[in-house]
Amino acid sequence: MEGKLYINGEWIGDELEKINVFNPATGELIGKVPNGGQSETKFAIDSAYQSFSSWSKTTAYERSGFLKELYRLMLTHKNLLAELITLEMGKPLQEALGEVVYAASFLEWYAEEAKRVYGQTIPASHGNKRMMVLKQPIGVVAAITPWNFPAAMLTRKIGPALAAGCTVVVKPSELTPLTAMKITELAHQAGFPKGVINLVTGNPTAIGNEVMNNPKVRKVTFTGSTKVGKLLMAQGANQVKKLSLELGGHAPIIILNDAEINKAITGVMASKFRNAGQTCICGNRIYVQSGIYDKFVEKLVEETAKLKIGNGMEAGIDIGPLINQAAVDKVNMQVNNAIDNGAQCLLGGKQNDSFNPNYYPPTILTNVTQEMIIMNEETFGPVAPIQKFETDQEAIHCANDTPSGLAAYVFTDNLTKGMKFVESLDYGIIGWNDGAPSAAQAPFGGMKESGIGREGGQQGLEGFLETKYVSIQL
Repeated sequence: MEGKLYINGEWIGDELEKINVFNPATGELIGKVPNGGQSETKFAIDSAYQSFSSWSKTTAYERSGFLKELYRLMLTHKNLLAELITLEMGKPLQEALGEVVYAASFLEWYAEEAKRVYGQTIPASHGNKRMMVLKQPIGVVAAITPWNFPAAMLTRKIGPALAAGCTVVVKPSELTPLTAMKITELAHQAGFPKGVINLVTGNPTAIGNEVMNNPKVRKVTFTGSTKVGKLLMAQGANQVKKLSLELGGHAPIIILNDAEINKAITGVMASKFRNAGQTCICGNRIYVQSGIYDKFVEKLVEETAKLKIGNGMEAGIDIGPLINQAAVDKVNMQVNNAIDNGAQCLLGGKQNDSFNPNYYPPTILTNVTQEMIIMNEETFGPVAPIQKFETDQEAIHCANDTPSGLAAYVFTDNLTKGMKFVESLDYGIIGWNDGAPSAAQAPFGGMKESGIGREGGQQGLEGFLETKYVSIQL
């Protein structure tokens, strides 16, 4: 597949050097995309800037119509999109299909939210004054998306931006750009005016520098590592550029003695092993209270052993490859560090030489301690480290003992204890007896070093709007 840049309603970039896109399951070359840089990014920003004046003045109903059409086209082509996701990032096909439906749901949600951008009138302090608040689109938005959810992270950003009346420049991950290109192609079919949606692939440093230094870009929305997020914050400071950042997580899963064990196992399996553990809200650390520790571990090993690893294009696969060798090396390092420091490996822990080297088996570690690297750094792999705890306060302390604060999970059937944990955990998203809390209608984002702002829900639209106060003297 030969990709192109999409700028001002045209597909361009044939003359540029190309970036190869590989299938992590097989190592095969599956596509090439242009290696765009500073000049192409500037062209895209200029196009978005020129289109903003007209797009921002369209009615909410008009913008809603475009988003609904793109939603319809995504569902019409959901099988093709799912195949692209599996080919370029490796997740099982059925899981990829679920991502496409989830991604499309953001377009449907914000097609409706576009019509609910409300202003306000304020009681004036003087009889000859009138006071009002207007909500207006912020301007050109740069959306920088990650490789692990190439469809959902795109629509979660452009859906509210377009609904608010902003124009966008999209920079997908160079590891998984093909899905973004196909969605952009569908947006073109949906009839979005020229310059409203622009797509640039290529050198992340060159593209990022132009985005952060160009004053025409008023908002940057980014999903990725905390390290890069901090860099963007520093770069944006010169222009006080608005930022939404969804950064790294290190999610704890806490399972109390009174938890319904089968429900807890189901939740842990959904959270830990979805996308081979390559999700920002993936359960990274599992804390199990001593009263059910042995029973829980036995049941989790039993269920995890049933997971089938392999090429996501094949039927019945549960665990696909990791995105690349660097990801595998990181997982190997964390597992080996844990074992060297006294952890016991009950399942997995060693690669199978019959597979492509990007595969890592589902792994369960017990006897882990809070000092091990795996309990202090995000893993992004199918490894479940389990630590025993005695008291509620011990679990809360261990869970909060991290600079991350994206998602956390607690399993208990006790209402009082559940509320105590929900209120005590320093995380932006809490799954209470729920291993899959994400939804288009819910705000998604983190506390502490896991980000700024929220995506999804009513709150997700606010990040693309400016509040303007108007005082009128009669």
